[in-house]
Amino acid sequence: MSTSAIRAVVFDWAGTIVDFGSLAPMGAFVRLFAKHGISISITQARVPMGLPKLAHIAALGAMPEIATQWQLIKGRSFSVQDADALLKEFVPLSAASAMEHSDFIPGFLDSYAWLQAQGIGVATTTGYTRFIMEPLIAKAAAAGFTPARTICCDDVAHSRPSPLGMQECMAALGLTGQSSAVVKVDDTAPGLQEGLNAGCWTVGVAASGNALGWSWDQWVHASEDEREHALVDARAALRSAGAHEVIDSVADLRVALAAIEARVAAGETP
Repeated sequence: MSTSAIRAVVFDWAGTIVDFGSLAPMGAFVRLFAKHGISISITQARVPMGLPKLAHIAALGAMPEIATQWQLIKGRSFSVQDADALLKEFVPLSAASAMEHSDFIPGFLDSYAWLQAQGIGVATTTGYTRFIMEPLIAKAAAAGFTPARTICCDDVAHSRPSPLGMQECMAALGLTGQSSAVVKVDDTAPGLQEGLNAGCWTVGVAASGNALGWSWDQWVHASEDEREHALVDARAALRSAGAHEVIDSVADLRVALAAIEARVAAGETP
């Protein structure tokens, strides 16, 4: 058992432990609306990122630029029924895209091995549905990643930013009622708020996730100055969302956990 004040870490998936840049959902959302003659940008698609996918689609449909196109093409306002119908179309698109972008973010498996060596439990939550996640979970398991629990957005009555998914993870880890010993690691505001609403510490990942939105190729070919300039807004957005600590990627997780340990030792709580 860990002697650390931190007993468990709950990770998000896309943009946090897989899919550097959180690219899979973006392409699927753009293709989804394009099927209906609606043009949306990657920037627009990223705005509601981290929400359950039905809520994400509804949020996109409510954007003035998108709502106007929908009205012109469909002859009616975007509705809850439209969001439900689009979700059915989105799921297979997203499942295919998720597998295309399913590689682990560099450094994650090392961080996972370190957590295991420290006796720190690991679980995950995601804004993806169970249908989308099943092949990804299987691929991750084959590569050696076997979290105590993975909670998908449709596994609970209310997903992010509700704390229900985190509570399920804490129960699986034997940490019910010990939220201050748990850290949520995520790249989006709803995902961080999921952790905060559960009473947990939170760590935002700025470089690998939705906040920056760069591919791994863009990241490795950028200069240090280009990276630092681009990360200013991403880091600020994660801190504004409530992240207690912000790192570039899960490769730097030990740094964030050490900082949280120091805060706990100084008497701080989440």
